[in-house]
Amino acid sequence: MTYETSRWRQRLHTVIFEADTPAGRAFDGALIVCILLSVTVVVLESIASIDARWHRELFAAEIVFTVLFTIEYILRLVAVRRPLAYARSALGVIDLLAVAPTWLTLFIPGAQFFLTVRVLRLLRIFRILKLTEYLTEAGVITSALRASRRKIFVFLFAVVTLVVLIGALMYMIEGPAHGFNDILTSMYWAIVTLTTVGYGDLSPQTALGKLLASVVMVLGYAIIAVPTGIVTSELTAARGRGQSRQSCPACGREGHDDDATHCKYCGSAL
Repeated sequence: MTYETSRWRQRLHTVIFEADTPAGRAFDGALIVCILLSVTVVVLESIASIDARWHRELFAAEIVFTVLFTIEYILRLVAVRRPLAYARSALGVIDLLAVAPTWLTLFIPGAQFFLTVRVLRLLRIFRILKLTEYLTEAGVITSALRASRRKIFVFLFAVVTLVVLIGALMYMIEGPAHGFNDILTSMYWAIVTLTTVGYGDLSPQTALGKLLASVVMVLGYAIIAVPTGIVTSELTAARGRGQSRQSCPACGREGHDDDATHCKYCGSAL
């Protein structure tokens, strides 16, 4: 790679990935507007009366947005030293989902694929996920969730175990006579009750069943508080560590500590 090519790629990386520069802020602002407008087009297309009247205009707007996002995706791959690493990252996959469905619908012939085409077109709504890249606190939240994933996994395992036990107990107490036809149905009731949703489609009729339901309802409030406390403590720790907005020139990912000298995802120098 020549010196001029390297400088050009560096400038491109600064514009696309660095949000703390004037050019980067302008690029991000324009991209956010395009994302919101394109998602609006997808939503409007789902309304039959609007699509019937403005189908051609909405389709044309969709093609324009798809071309813009495709160019942006290609430029992102060109701007980083490791394009494959960026393409496999969460943001890279989201960028691909933003353009792939429309291109696929253009090249899938035959009426027999109509249902598949509709699903692919609905996948364009994933463009809204591209906005997470421009939220300042997104890196802090992601870091906190990543740090608490083991605790949350243990918590979820405990909840699943509890749901199985409660479902089995309620099946034995109420049985098919009161709508609890099997343990799976009883587990569904346990989940609805434990999460305090309470659809009301199933309810215990016996005194013992109502007593168990009361215990599960009270237990539900305690269970909701546990993951909140776990994530909150990790958020506090993540804010204390501090994170930089600098993105890796190799893979394009953010979320590094302020004092980091190397990318924690690919190991390249920052």
